[in-house]
Amino acid sequence: MANSQSLFSVENKVVLLTGGGGVLAGEMAKGFLNAGSKVVLLDINQEFLNKRIEELKSTYKEVTGLKCNVLEKESLESVKLEVLNKYKRIDVLINAAGGNMSGATIEIDKNIFDLEFEQFKKVTDLNLNGTVLPSLIFGKVMAEQKSGSIINISSMAVSRAITRVVGYSAAKAAIDNFTRWMAVELASKFGSGIRVNAIAPGFLLTNQNRALLTNPDGSLTERGKAIIALTPFKRFGEPEELVGTVIFLSSNASQFVTATVIPIDGGFSAFSGV
Repeated sequence: MANSQSLFSVENKVVLLTGGGGVLAGEMAKGFLNAGSKVVLLDINQEFLNKRIEELKSTYKEVTGLKCNVLEKESLESVKLEVLNKYKRIDVLINAAGGNMSGATIEIDKNIFDLEFEQFKKVTDLNLNGTVLPSLIFGKVMAEQKSGSIINISSMAVSRAITRVVGYSAAKAAIDNFTRWMAVELASKFGSGIRVNAIAPGFLLTNQNRALLTNPDGSLTERGKAIIALTPFKRFGEPEELVGTVIFLSSNASQFVTATVIPIDGGFSAFSGV
């Protein structure tokens, strides 16, 4: 039986993270780099990507940044060839590209009938199709090599009706289903060496949601207070607290784990409030 150190090892694994210029992907990248992985960050925003790569390269060597549009097959195919030319394989794909848009969020003084449907479609396209298409392109490499781990990003908005974020919620609910479907498909047709799972982060205080959760003076908004009240840990999560779970899902420690969605939420998904 492998010792615990080798069981959780991701040393020399080639790890791709979409949404690589973002905070969550950046923290996960640090975790993999600290563990000895070779990390490739993908992002459509060259400025954000350059900033993230510059930050990481001051400490780590095995990190690469490639501009990539997760909604364009040609862009993904080009990146795939570049990664394979350099590393010959792809071991882990983390689909971290996603996010919300103001037009797909119901304002406090409005209701569902004020929804900007074009923005709704953009949000669902980015979050759902921006996960499906990379999974098809990079997952095919894993199918050919008979090994690999795909990790998707779900949300607390799946298991509960989180008010206002209608587009994001719909897309993330679909990702849960796709995670399970893709896990069964790959295992059934390409063997047990390929796994597909998802993590469901709780409420993290990031630039994207800071204005929703906190006031300019740092105090909690009413929404922020409601979330803390339903979180047994009584705090928001930190992006680096996702690292341990994604490393587990990328290592041999999870070799019999597939089609799961793991909450990382301080107990939010379990707590009824009473």
